[in-house]
Amino acid sequence: MSATQAVSEAAPSAAAAKGSSMRRVLAASLIGTAVEYFDFFIYGTAASLVLGPLYFPDASPSAQLLSAYATFAVAFFARPLGAAFFGHFGDRLGRKSMLTASLLVMGLSTVLIGLLPTYAQIGWWAPALLCLLRFGQGLGLGGEWCGASLLAIEHAPPGHRSRFGMVPQLGVPVGFIAANGLFLILGLLLTPEEFRAWGWRLPFLASAVLVVVGLWIRLKLAETPAFKAALAEAPPPRAPLREVLANHPLTTLGGAMTVIACFASFYLMTTFVLAYGVGTLRYDREAFLGVELVAIVFLAGGVVASGAWSDAASPRRALMAGCAATVITGLLMPAALESGSLLIICLYLSTALFVMGFVTGPLGPFLSSLYPTRVRYTGTAVAHNLGGVIGGGLAPIIAAALAQDGGLAPVGVYLAGAALLSLVALILLARRPRLSSAAA
Repeated sequence: MSATQAVSEAAPSAAAAKGSSMRRVLAASLIGTAVEYFDFFIYGTAASLVLGPLYFPDASPSAQLLSAYATFAVAFFARPLGAAFFGHFGDRLGRKSMLTASLLVMGLSTVLIGLLPTYAQIGWWAPALLCLLRFGQGLGLGGEWCGASLLAIEHAPPGHRSRFGMVPQLGVPVGFIAANGLFLILGLLLTPEEFRAWGWRLPFLASAVLVVVGLWIRLKLAETPAFKAALAEAPPPRAPLREVLANHPLTTLGGAMTVIACFASFYLMTTFVLAYGVGTLRYDREAFLGVELVAIVFLAGGVVASGAWSDAASPRRALMAGCAATVITGLLMPAALESGSLLIICLYLSTALFVMGFVTGPLGPFLSSLYPTRVRYTGTAVAHNLGGVIGGGLAPIIAAALAQDGGLAPVGVYLAGAALLSLVALILLARRPRLSSAAA
């Protein structure tokens, strides 16, 4: 065989190997994130449906719901700590190892929630341990999203950063559909008494199988080219968080503000709306879960559309358009949810979640472009999770309190205000230099 023939035959083989590697990277970023968000969302659904009476039985029904949402919020306050921890080692040791560790932390916490005795069995230890395990979920998720995003973005070919970077965001609707779909099936197969007694635990226990699958895929990955190149240029930073806070404080604050619209929109349109629709508006639980499952498909559509637009234009422009549209969907919330029609509610939630795709799909490419590679994991994770505390952790609690006193109108204004805050942050960040032209 001539040298020319050997080269010509080797080229397709190398291209095929590269294509297979890229598919493995995208699968790992999607599946691992989907598993983590499945774990996270089953807690949100359980908090809306059963955790209040089981772990806070002495309170009134409204106080039970608020207490359950308070445990829901615990994870959001743990997420910045997880971001700092996993970001530290992600910038020093690499993306792959931290993605594996975050999945293990999240999975173990979730399975243990499924085994946790109730207040009737062990008294105040039950809500205390519930908060501790929810804290563990937050730690794991604090390092997950950023690591998965960087895994995809730092492997992306030129001109495809946003399309690669939006893949981990598809884990959000995939995890939500799996979580709520499983609760819907359990609700159809079990009596209310069986569901409350033990049925709600099954999704938490099933998470163990999904975590094993996610670990199997992630352990086969290679480190990202960008991280390898950064190590070749200079040793890793001794204290990435200190470097981020010293050199990028305003950028990190602005990045956190851009995330608020995403978190507020999602948790108001899913966790809060589910509790309000079933508890206050008295819709059938399974019917309302079905509506949310239909609507969440449109979130996936919005994420995909925003990824394509972001590569053609820019992540910042897509985010700004999404924030502006979220202001409108927030103000339309009272009229849609109080229409008395499940069809109108379904159309509204589908539209609102499609719009949300434009405030979540471009986040990975945009936030990662604000930091150099050497501190990118830490900076992106801290900004994302600080925004999550403000926009997501407190959103169901604030919304439930607002709705209790004034109905849905102030809740809609609250969502519109969150979107405006993110829009202003994006405008201000446009005045600051960015480290990647892809974010322009």
